[in-house]
Amino acid sequence: MRPEPGTLRQDAIAGVPGAVGSVPDGMASAVLVGVNPVYGLYASFAGPIGGGLTASTRLMVITTTTAAALAAGSAVAGFDAEKRPEALFMLTVLAGAVMLAAGLLRFGRFTRFVSFSVMIGFLTGVAANIIFGQIPDLTGAKATGDIALEKALDVVLHPSRIELASLLTGAAALVLLIGLARTRLSAFSAVIALVIPTLLTLSVDSIARVEDAGKIPTGVPLPHLPDLALALDPTILVGALSVAVIVLVQGVGVSEAAPNRDGGASDANRDFIAQGVGNVASGLFRGQPVGGSVGQTSLNVAAGARGRWASIFSGLWMLAILVVFSGIVGRVVMPTLAAVLIYAAAGSLRSGAIGTILRTGRSSQIAFGVTVVATIFLPVAAAVGIGVALSLLLQLNREAMDLKVVRLQPRDDGRFAEADVPARLPSHAVTLLDVYGSLYYAGAKTLAARLPETAGAERPVVVLRLRGRTQLGASSLVVLDGYAGRLAEVDGRLILSGTAPELVKQLRRTGREHLDAEVKVFPATDVIGDSSDAAYREAQHWLDEGAKAPAK
Repeated sequence: MRPEPGTLRQDAIAGVPGAVGSVPDGMASAVLVGVNPVYGLYASFAGPIGGGLTASTRLMVITTTTAAALAAGSAVAGFDAEKRPEALFMLTVLAGAVMLAAGLLRFGRFTRFVSFSVMIGFLTGVAANIIFGQIPDLTGAKATGDIALEKALDVVLHPSRIELASLLTGAAALVLLIGLARTRLSAFSAVIALVIPTLLTLSVDSIARVEDAGKIPTGVPLPHLPDLALALDPTILVGALSVAVIVLVQGVGVSEAAPNRDGGASDANRDFIAQGVGNVASGLFRGQPVGGSVGQTSLNVAAGARGRWASIFSGLWMLAILVVFSGIVGRVVMPTLAAVLIYAAAGSLRSGAIGTILRTGRSSQIAFGVTVVATIFLPVAAAVGIGVALSLLLQLNREAMDLKVVRLQPRDDGRFAEADVPARLPSHAVTLLDVYGSLYYAGAKTLAARLPETAGAERPVVVLRLRGRTQLGASSLVVLDGYAGRLAEVDGRLILSGTAPELVKQLRRTGREHLDAEVKVFPATDVIGDSSDAAYREAQHWLDEGAKAPAK
């Protein structure tokens, strides 16, 4: 918590651009949720302070994000406009509680199971939804439709509904955003895009303004306990889980992009806790969900932040802005907020990553395409569920397809060389096999299909090397049982080598004591290949002894 000597002033200065940039970002995110834009501003002060105090990634800024806003908006869309804010606050607190629990239970390792293709597909779908969904506000047109794409098409197909003043105002904001992107004013381009068109249209009454969405409170926001009865609403619960998944996965990406200056490793679980603290604080101060923000973190780094206090100061400066300027916020015209969202969404499209996915292979292409389509056409909660399930299925499929069985043949120098696995086992010979890949679920079935056939062989011995495997799934145990039985039918034998102590205990715990009769087990030693060599020699000795025995 203690700032480095001489860095507090620099962090205080670095927090200013973040606070100013959070004004349009926070308001625009609240528009995505469908609530008063001031709730986005409240989140933009509570999130950076609460998250900044506890984050492991010290330069990460925890504030509003478009993906979390879209997920929250989808969850509370079914509530009446009057009840929607309370539902949002409860959802935010619950999402924070889920994140806190995930961090305390050390679930950080599970984020690796959401594939890159699925995550890029989801973010691409989110960007498309934002662009489509803001077309009505940008043009001032009344649009109908259940999803953002339908609303955008409704505007395009009925151009007579477009309000010219709104369209020109939104277009002017877009021009400013694009024109200032590569200048020294780029950090403040969104604020300029809000202010200038708003000032030029103060006398135009036909353009929708922020204050039309509800009264903008003035002064310091005070803590507020959400309606606890909403905590049991299934829609709120599912929405909170969806927001938590999105925020946690995005947060891991942000921490990787903003490493600590001292070289210290980021702790995903501590960052989970920090984002949980930020969300609980945001919900209690009438804010919306927050998470590690790519844009705000990049701005924080570019502004010269030295540590966590830059994020904390960003929240404090936002609080000062709320106290001084909250009365002015209501006069901002809605087309400018739509322009900010469209520009940000277009900028978030990662063309390089999409190109990599499309060139990688069929599995990545399918994962990406399915997730994009699901995000555009289904509620965000459903899209998140499909994305997570698809990631797990692809992981299992890849592990099963990548499983490889090789034959290890002894060389004159005592080492082993890899060779192809024979289709059928040779008689009166030892076949030493090694397995690469996962043996869980479908991997066990793949192993069964790739083991040599026993039919037609006489007294074959198979040594199966399992070094490095501490556990086997039930499917793998059944496969090994079956193969040992088929070998026994032809007077053969199965030997397991390189088995870890944990695996030996598992074999005994699962009632496979009979393995000692049909299967010999050689535990692993500290010397790589030692147990396999011993197993090979034992197998050869068993064959030699059998050859000497008189025929019955």
